[in-house]
Amino acid sequence: MEKHEGGIALAPGDTTAIFEIYIKTTPERLWEAITDPAMRARYTFGVETRSDWAPGSSYASSVPGVIDIAAGENLEVDPPRRLVQSFDALWGDDVKAEGTSRVTWEIEPVGDSCRLVVTHDQLRDGANDQLYGGWPMILSGLKTLLETGGQLTTPGSLRFQDERAWAKV
Repeated sequence: MEKHEGGIALAPGDTTAIFEIYIKTTPERLWEAITDPAMRARYTFGVETRSDWAPGSSYASSVPGVIDIAAGENLEVDPPRRLVQSFDALWGDDVKAEGTSRVTWEIEPVGDSCRLVVTHDQLRDGANDQLYGGWPMILSGLKTLLETGGQLTTPGSLRFQDERAWAKV
């Protein structure tokens, strides 16, 4: 991956984006933050993700009543270690046209912390960077929430704290 103005871009021919972060928390608390709609909304700019979290079940991510963000299937569910999901972006025609990709969340305890690796793969060559470019801010927000109880206050994070901002996407 290389960085460009506005975020991260995959190198030509690369169809996988990998993000790794260490968070001072337990695997159970991290799993809860990934799967609980209210907790997840706190670090994903108001986006709730709802599912029964069973293997083969569906999930839907949205700002309720405002915009649908993503949908897919829970391909593997192994709490609190691994979650693999198909991913169909829904927030705009340009990302809908990208088709289905896959997101894998892997949690590994490391002392009193966890290593979280998020792999967004099965992207098409030259995929729209909107599909994977937001992961650094989302994961930073997750880390901030679990370690401080607060929310990330970067300009991008603050922009989408207000539901009205989603209406402009």
